[in-house]
Amino acid sequence: MKNIQARENVLELIGNTPLIKLNNVTAGMKGSFYAKVEAFNPGHSAKDRIALYIINEAERKGILRPGDTIIETTSGNTGFSIAMVSILKGYRCILAVSSKSSADKIDMLRAMGAEVHVCPAHVPADDPRSYYEVAKRLHQEVAGSIYINQYFNQLNIDAHYHSTGPEIWNQTNGQITHLVACSGTGGTISGTAKFLKEQNPNIQVLGIDAYGSVIQKYHETREFDKEEIYPYRIEGLGKNLIPSATDFDTIDRFIKVTDEDSAHTTRELAKKEGLFVGYTSGAAMQGIKQFSEEGVFDENSVVVVIFPDHGSRYMSKVFSDEWMQQQGFMDTEKESQPSVQYIK
Repeated sequence: MKNIQARENVLELIGNTPLIKLNNVTAGMKGSFYAKVEAFNPGHSAKDRIALYIINEAERKGILRPGDTIIETTSGNTGFSIAMVSILKGYRCILAVSSKSSADKIDMLRAMGAEVHVCPAHVPADDPRSYYEVAKRLHQEVAGSIYINQYFNQLNIDAHYHSTGPEIWNQTNGQITHLVACSGTGGTISGTAKFLKEQNPNIQVLGIDAYGSVIQKYHETREFDKEEIYPYRIEGLGKNLIPSATDFDTIDRFIKVTDEDSAHTTRELAKKEGLFVGYTSGAAMQGIKQFSEEGVFDENSVVVVIFPDHGSRYMSKVFSDEWMQQQGFMDTEKESQPSVQYIK
C-alpha cells in the first residue's frame, strides 16, 4: 500500500511528549512554568521509556530471548509499560505490585495480560512478602526469566538521559533554568538531570519526596534513617530504601510534600488547566508551589516540571470524593465534584 501515514505499532509513539505551559495554577508565581506531560505516551506514563529501552538493551545483549519471561516490581506504571512492550515482542510478563497501588492500576495490568502478585506495602524492603523480595523469588523460580529491577538498574537512568533530557533541552531551546521532578526509583530525575547539566551546569534540579520516605534525608546526610519511614498514600513517590538508580549528585535539593496537599493539587490541575494527570503529578506541582513560596524562582526562571502519568489510574483515589473524604482530605460541601443528573 502506498502513502498510508501510519505507525508500525504503538511502541513508535513512545517519547516526544509535549511541553505545555501552565497558566492558571501558577498565578502569582514568579517565572514561566511548563509541564512535560508524560501521559501522552501510549502507555500513559513516563515508564514507557524505560520499559522499551531496557527490553531493547536486553535483546541486544542476548539476555532476553523469544518466549522468555519478564519479571518486575512496580507501583503500576512500569508494569503496564512492560506488559505493553511484552505483548508486541512476545514475552510473558509477571509483576509484583504494592498493595498501595490503586485498584485501577491493578485491573489495567490484568487487562494487559500480566500475571499480578499483590504484596503488602507497609513491610520492610527485606521482608520476604515485600514486592522486592517476591520479584526476586519469582525470578529464581521461573526458568528463562529476567528481572528488570528498575530501582537498581543503570539503564533506568540511561533511558531518560537519551530521551527525556534531550527533548526538554530542545523544547525549551536551551532556556530551562529549573527542572522539577518526583523521585521514586530516581531514574527519571537522574537521567534527565544528567543530560541537562551537561548542557548547562547552572540548571537547578529540584526533587520531590514524600513524608514517610528516606530519600530527602539520605540526599542531605548520606545516611539511611529508618526513623523516616512510615506509611503514606502517594504511589510512585519516595522510597523505604535507597535505589542505586537515583544519582543524588545530579540533584540540587529535595522538598517533601504531604499526601493531602498533593491530592488537592492533582484535582486542581484538572479543574484549572484541563490536565487530567496522576497523583505524582499533583505532588510535583505541589512542590513547585512550596519552592515558589520559598523564593526559589524569579521573573527569569524557566521551570520545567515532569508530570509522570495519567489521571485515569487514580479514579478510585484522588478523583474519588468518597476516597478523599475517607482520608479526611475533603470538606464535601466545598470541594465535591459536580453531580451527575440522570434523566428518566
